[in-house]
Amino acid sequence: MPDNAFNALILAAGLGTRLRPHSRKVPKPLFAVAGRPAIDIIISRLIDAGVGTITVNVFHLPDQITGYIASRNYQVPVVCRREPHLLGTGGAIGNFSDVLGNRPFVMINSDILTDIAIADMVRHHNARSPAATLVMHDHPDYNKVAVDPEGRIAAFTPPAGRNQSLMAFTGLQVIDPVIYEYITPKQAVSSIDLFSAMIADGRRIEAYRVSGHYWMDLGTPRCFRQAVIDTMAPEIFQRLTGQKPRADDLYCRALAGDGSDRQWLRIGFNNQSLIVADHGINTNKAVTEFDAFVAIGRHLFDKGVCVPEIHGHDRFSGLVFVSDLGDTLLQQAVENAPGTDLVEKYYKSVIDRLMDMHSRGSEGFDPAWAYQGAVYDRQMILEKEGRYFVTAFLQNYLEMAKIETKALESEFCAMADVISESCCYGFMHRDFQSRNIMVTQKGFFFIDFQAARIGPLEYDLASLITDPYVALAPELQNRLVDYAMHQLGIRGGRGKKTFQKGYRCCAISRNLQALGAYGRLVREKGKTEFASYMPAALANLKRLTAGAADPPLPVLAKTVTHAGRLLGRRRHEK
Repeated sequence: MPDNAFNALILAAGLGTRLRPHSRKVPKPLFAVAGRPAIDIIISRLIDAGVGTITVNVFHLPDQITGYIASRNYQVPVVCRREPHLLGTGGAIGNFSDVLGNRPFVMINSDILTDIAIADMVRHHNARSPAATLVMHDHPDYNKVAVDPEGRIAAFTPPAGRNQSLMAFTGLQVIDPVIYEYITPKQAVSSIDLFSAMIADGRRIEAYRVSGHYWMDLGTPRCFRQAVIDTMAPEIFQRLTGQKPRADDLYCRALAGDGSDRQWLRIGFNNQSLIVADHGINTNKAVTEFDAFVAIGRHLFDKGVCVPEIHGHDRFSGLVFVSDLGDTLLQQAVENAPGTDLVEKYYKSVIDRLMDMHSRGSEGFDPAWAYQGAVYDRQMILEKEGRYFVTAFLQNYLEMAKIETKALESEFCAMADVISESCCYGFMHRDFQSRNIMVTQKGFFFIDFQAARIGPLEYDLASLITDPYVALAPELQNRLVDYAMHQLGIRGGRGKKTFQKGYRCCAISRNLQALGAYGRLVREKGKTEFASYMPAALANLKRLTAGAADPPLPVLAKTVTHAGRLLGRRRHEK
C-alpha cells in the first residue's frame, strides 16, 4: 500500500429510527439523494481520495446493502460484514481490525452528505499523528464537543470548560490503530466512549476544523429533503440562468398548504425562483401520486396546456421542481374583483382553457399514469363521491343518526347512469376549482392535476362553476353553463337538454365529494378552516336536487335539507 493510502470503515448498521416508517423498507444508507444512494456517494468520494479497501458494517436490512454494493463493481475492494447484534461505532472498528490493518484509517457515517476533502483530512492526521482526528465545524444545532485552544478535544458532552469552545462533529474521522487496545472483541461500545478513555489515558484526540464546506445530516426526513434540494436546485438554476449557485446562495421558504398532505416550498436564487412540491419520501414500487403528478404534468405541458413546467424531479424523496407561477389563486382574484362583470370575464377565459385541456390532454393520455383509477366510471361515482359523502360527512362529521342508505345508493346509481350516457368524455382534471387555478400575467394556469383521468368535461366544468370556495351566485352559474354550451356548439333542443342533465348530475356528484373531503379534513386532519365551505356546498346540492328534474332525487334532497339543519345547529352551538 502506498505511504499516503488508507483504508476506510463506513458505518451502515443503524436502524434509521428517525426515518421511520420509510427506513423499515429501505435501509438508511440506500436513501437516494437525487438518484444516488448515500452510500454510493460516500464510496465514490473515498475512491477519489485514494482509499485502498473499504469496509461496511451492516445489520438492518443487510441484504439490500450488500446486494447493492455487489452490483456496483467498484474499482476497490468493498468488504461487508453483518454484525450478530449492533456492536456500536466502537465495536464495528474491532470487528474489522483485520481488514483495516495497522495504519490510520478513515471512519465515516453513512448518513451524511458533505464535500469535505477526505484526502486533506488524512494528510493533516498523518502530519500530526494523534490517536484520532475528528473533523469538526461550527453548527449551532449540533455543537456539543469541547475543543481547547490547541485544537485538542477535551470532552464530548457540554458544557465547555474554561477557554474551550463547543463544536460539532461531522461524522468524518481518521483513527490510529492504537484504538484496538481499548476494544473488547464482539462487545458493543461507542467510539465516543473509546475516545473518552483514550483522553483519560493522556492520548491526543484532535479536532480538524473546517469551514466553507457543505454538510448535511441525512438522518431525518426534513434534513434528507433539504439535502436533495441542495443537490438538485443548483443544477436546475444553472440550466435556467447559466449560473450555478452554492446551496448557501439559495433561499427556501415554506408555503401555505392545502387539503392534501403534501408540503410546498419556494426556493430562489437572485431573481429566479422555483416551487417545490414535496410528496414525501417514496418507497413504493406501485404508481403513486408523485408518479402521476410528474407523468401527467409533463404530458399536459408537452401538449401546450397551461400548466407549470416541470424542471426536475426525484422519485425517492418525492420532490418535484416546477415553474413559479406566483401567489395569486383564482379564488383570491374573485374575492378582490371590483364587480361581477370582471369575475364573469375571468371564468369565461378559464372555461376556454378548460375545453382546450379537455381536448389536448386526452390525446396520447396513458391510463397507466393515473394512480386512483384511469377512468371516471360508475364505481368511482358510487364509491368516491356518493358513499364518501355518506360516510365522511353525514356519519362521521355530522353524526347523522338515520340515513336512508339503500335509497341514496339507488339515486347515486341513477346519477351514474346519466353521467355515463349523457356526458362528453376526454381528459378530466378531477379537482378543477379556484384554488387549483393560478392567475398570472400570461393568463390562467392549472395546477394539482395528479388525480387526472379520462372523464366527463361536465365534471370539471361543474367543479369550477359550483366551487364552494367562491360560491358564485346561481344567476352567474347559469350564465357560465350557457357560455360553455355556446363554446361547444350546443345551441338548443335535445343537445342542450342532454348536456344540462349530465352537467347537473356531475355537479351533484362533485359537491358530494367536496363535502366528504371537508368532513374528513376537519375531523381527521384537524383542518377546521374547511368547515366554513360546507354551507356553500350544501346550498349547491339543495338547489341541484330540488324539483322533479331528471333523474328525480327526492331522498338525496331530503337528506341534504336535514344535513343543512344539523350543520346550522352545530355552527350555532360553537
